[in-house]
Amino acid sequence: MNLTSNYIGRFAPSPSGPLHFGSLVAAVASFMDARRNDGTWLLRIEDLDPPRESISAPARIIDQLNAHHLHWDGDILYQSLRQDAYSAALDRLMQSGLAYPCDCTRKNTPAVYPGTCRDKPPGTVGKPHAFRLRVDTPMISIEDHILGPQQWQLGKDMGDFIIKRKDALFAYQLAVVVDDAFQHITHVVRGADLLESTPGQIYLAGRLNLPVPHYLHFPVVLGDSGDKLSKQTHAAPVSNHDAVNNLKHSLGFLGQQVPHRATEIGKLVDEAIANWNVNAIPKRLAIAQFLRGS
Repeated sequence: MNLTSNYIGRFAPSPSGPLHFGSLVAAVASFMDARRNDGTWLLRIEDLDPPRESISAPARIIDQLNAHHLHWDGDILYQSLRQDAYSAALDRLMQSGLAYPCDCTRKNTPAVYPGTCRDKPPGTVGKPHAFRLRVDTPMISIEDHILGPQQWQLGKDMGDFIIKRKDALFAYQLAVVVDDAFQHITHVVRGADLLESTPGQIYLAGRLNLPVPHYLHFPVVLGDSGDKLSKQTHAAPVSNHDAVNNLKHSLGFLGQQVPHRATEIGKLVDEAIANWNVNAIPKRLAIAQFLRGS
């Protein structure tokens, strides 16, 4: 991956709650990689799913990032204000015959969608209905900067996937592709839990004639139970009062040289940027929290 001063990265949390250790690791990884490459680092709040979101979470996340000296560039992008852009993208796909309505129920639909509604005549699809993208490319490949060559048989592994849900909410896959292009994102640094979303995003970008960024997927943080550390597993929020130690633990988890003597947050961040080594990140999909960062 050839990095240049044109590097634009982003951190894009969903506001279902405050940052926990796993999401702080994601922020640290994307921030450090952008800054080490003299790049721009943007903040996007992915508030696409109101029923799962917390009204107070965006302000809390912003406060946590500031307390940890993870300062972003420019204005914050809120996906809730980008509905017109997603609608325009869906319209383009529909007009080109690349997407179609689908009234299949989740209960009766296999994990890999078999294309049941692909060729239904217009007007015969019931309501409410979702919209799916036609998947016709047999293979998607990338060179992940941490995990190396990755390859998927998209039709076999994913099938035609949803880009707008039955409840009229736009799917993550569509929104993230449209917004990455809108923000001119060149490098996506994120957890390996999103690795399997990557081929669909690459395929969708191609259908919309949008650029595809470089990808780097680092290990997901596992909790004591062995599950991904997340808000759903009641992961504790990181404390602003312990920002120095939080950052040191995050750097340790990511395999980085930890500035143990640094006690002031600004100096710690500066030293961490100077020492950032992407090749030191473990080439694994997941690591238990207690095995790293101590």
